[in-house]
This record gives sequence, structure tokens and C-alpha cells, in this order.
Amino acid sequence: MYLLFYSYGENALERRAPYREEHLGLLRKSLEHGVLVMGGAYTDPLDGAAIVFRTREGAESFVKADPYVASGLVTGWKVRERNVVVGG
Repeated sequence: MYLLFYSYGENALERRAPYREEHLGLLRKSLEHGVLVMGGAYTDPLDGAAIVFRTREGAESFVKADPYVASGLVTGWKVRERNVVVGG
């Protein structure tokens, strides 16, 4: 498994609105294709997100297509391999 970590800039809640549906559609498509395991934004504060992918390639392809990245809402990202010890 691979974790994609996003960092968001200031006023992320307001700034994500124009891109949210496209971003969520990309997440849903990744889930349907078996690439995405789960994901979501941090809360209180809304300053980033963590998304779990089955492969590094899946995570990196997502980043390249994500409107949050293209718009500058995402100010930084990284992919880390995760060793699954318990659970699926």
C-alpha cells in the first residue's frame, strides 16, 4: 500500500469549491478501478489529506490528474510506502 499525503494552502475550504466535484470524481473513478483503497481530508484544521493507493504508480497518476494539484490548492505532496501489519 502507498499513502499519498497532501498539504493544503490557506483558505482550503473556500478554494477547493470550484474543483471539488472533479476531484471527487477522480477519487471515485480510482476506487472503481481498484487503484484507490480510501482517502479523505484532515479536519480541524483542514490543512491536508491522506489517500491510500494500492500502487505508487496509482498515487502518482492521481496527482498528475488532480485539479487540486493543478490549481495550487495542494502546496506539497509525497508518497510513502506503507507496511500493512493488521487489516486489509
